[in-house]
Amino acid sequence: MRIVLFTGKGGVGKTTLAAATAAHLARSGRKTLAVSTDPAHSLGDALECDLAAEPVEVDGTGGLFAAHIDARALLDGAWGRLREHLATVLAGAGVDELVADELTVLPGVEELLALSAVRRAAEAGPWEAVVVDCGPTAETLRLLALPEAVAGYLERLFPAHRRAVRGLLTRDRAAARRWERTAEALDDLVAELAALRTVLVSPRTGVRLVLTPERVVVAETRRTLTALALLGLRVDGLVANRAVPVPTADAPGAAAGWMRERAAEQAAVLADVERLGPPVRTVEYAAAEPTGVGALLALAAQLWGDDDPTTEPASAPALAVRRTAGSGRSADSEFELALHLPGAATAPLDLSRIGDELAVTAAGVRRLVALPAVLRRCTVTRARLDGDDLRVAFRPDPALWMR
Repeated sequence: MRIVLFTGKGGVGKTTLAAATAAHLARSGRKTLAVSTDPAHSLGDALECDLAAEPVEVDGTGGLFAAHIDARALLDGAWGRLREHLATVLAGAGVDELVADELTVLPGVEELLALSAVRRAAEAGPWEAVVVDCGPTAETLRLLALPEAVAGYLERLFPAHRRAVRGLLTRDRAAARRWERTAEALDDLVAELAALRTVLVSPRTGVRLVLTPERVVVAETRRTLTALALLGLRVDGLVANRAVPVPTADAPGAAAGWMRERAAEQAAVLADVERLGPPVRTVEYAAAEPTGVGALLALAAQLWGDDDPTTEPASAPALAVRRTAGSGRSADSEFELALHLPGAATAPLDLSRIGDELAVTAAGVRRLVALPAVLRRCTVTRARLDGDDLRVAFRPDPALWMR
């Protein structure tokens, strides 16, 4: 099963292209699920059908099912129960009831639940392909960063070893049972977050970034590529939507002149897009809004032709560590950690060491990179950009290095 996430700046046509791709996959004979996590829920409008939380078959597609995720309904379910458990434990620890209730509010939990629902829907059905219509870029980046960020938050607030023994430290059986229920709920949430992260960084999951040939949009796309790489996600390709058709050179009139001028400007922008790295596909501006299965299939034919939208992408460069000096356990050893970040040369970049992790901030996204065991015993000596690669140098810390 392949999972394809469509995102882009608001208004660039990502929902339409996601719906067209899903219809194309279904028409080719594959069981396909199209699902929306976009709060606007325009997927049903594009497919011209009413969608709910449970997948429904879209007429005329030969195997396309679609759904939209109602995050608010999910919020009242499992998370509501977990909040009750946490509030009970905090109140038992002497925290004021009102304050305890506020402490259990987790920012972004609605989006997190929506992403969890997508994972469960993808793995529960007979799908060969899952196409996800995500929200606009900024919301999507926050959404995709949540599993790792929340897992780290929970581990710091309620470490696994404390969850395991806390209930054994009291003779009050009622209090012990309350803590056990809370620990079980926390363990379930941590397991769900780990499963989400596994799905997101898997080679079977890829992102299609949709843009329009405008310099402002391309600038945001460049930052998004950097942020996605920092999060460890793969970008299968870019889709440049609404390219102006080029009229013939002898076409008369002011309209034809405007189209030639606009097309020339877009061509210059697309040349910059090609240099971003991922493969680029171009879709021409349509005279009518493509809604309904027939129009979406025609759009998909222009976008994909005979190609497979779920073709496995090349493996994204992994976080790499290599020795640059010394050997064995010698104290004069040097190491280098390399992180590939497309577009990093033009994005604000910040780097800091926090315990056994490296905090990297790029393009407005922050990620804590867990250091391999050997680098935890080292100190950072310098960092530099080598093209799109962030390279961080380490030397052994005499107080911690192996003797």
